[in-house]
Amino acid sequence: MSVLAFLVVTAMPADPVRIAIYAWNLPLNDDTVAALRSQWNLDRPLIDQYIRWLGGFVRGEWGTSFRTGYPVFAEFAARLPLTLAIGIGGLAIGVVVAIPLGFAAALRPGGFADGVSRVLSVGMQSVPVFCLGLALIWLLGVELRWIQPFAADAEALVLPVGLIAFRALATLSRVYRAELLEAGSQPFFRAALAKGVGRREALWRHGHRHALYALVAAVRAEAGWAIGGTATIEILFGLPGISQFLVQSIAARDYFVLQAYIMVGAIWMTAMNAAVGVLTAHLDPRIR
Repeated sequence: MSVLAFLVVTAMPADPVRIAIYAWNLPLNDDTVAALRSQWNLDRPLIDQYIRWLGGFVRGEWGTSFRTGYPVFAEFAARLPLTLAIGIGGLAIGVVVAIPLGFAAALRPGGFADGVSRVLSVGMQSVPVFCLGLALIWLLGVELRWIQPFAADAEALVLPVGLIAFRALATLSRVYRAELLEAGSQPFFRAALAKGVGRREALWRHGHRHALYALVAAVRAEAGWAIGGTATIEILFGLPGISQFLVQSIAARDYFVLQAYIMVGAIWMTAMNAAVGVLTAHLDPRIR
């Protein structure tokens, strides 16, 4: 990912030195251009540029934003907590609510809970998140006045976190339900029923761990979606997270910001994959 991040960004049709000169109102002359190229190692061979850039990234030296003039690491450090609060908070709520909803749907297939989970799944996959966000802003913020979607406090995070949570809930509840029903067709489940155990207890005691394994694996895919979903939500609600910072930096060809964002996204997915691997190994000792 570091190689791709470096090559793709450096191949963009723009000169970062000239962009920075125009953004910072510096004199456009040979001395200024040469000084910036030397400072950013752009006067060296490509492989040398990559090695120096990667070494600086590991040390926390992510370069300086052309657009703001501040270190990229400091910009990300200031904005990352908000982005993580939206992404991780929404995913966590989605997982917690998906378990009881999926269990109720599996307990009575075709019942009310099953219908709710099906409507959520179809609706959240059919309606773009920005359309749903605009509708909720109008309904909850304008018509009903239950919340202030653009407040300057934690209330502004209610809808963003809720949108991520609903998207995760819609998918994860159906995955959990399907795996519970799959467990219900296994011989061990029928044996439990034959011993006099009720269907509810048998589903929870013998099907929950089986379904939880699939639920944890499905979180990996939702973690990837949360990256793009968070970017859309931050723009929609005007939240100063790293995704909004990225979108604002694309037009300016802010090289160091783009490279850092790709790397942060790769680190996020690597961390999620590692966490899922640990959890699945704990749930299924055969993997160990």
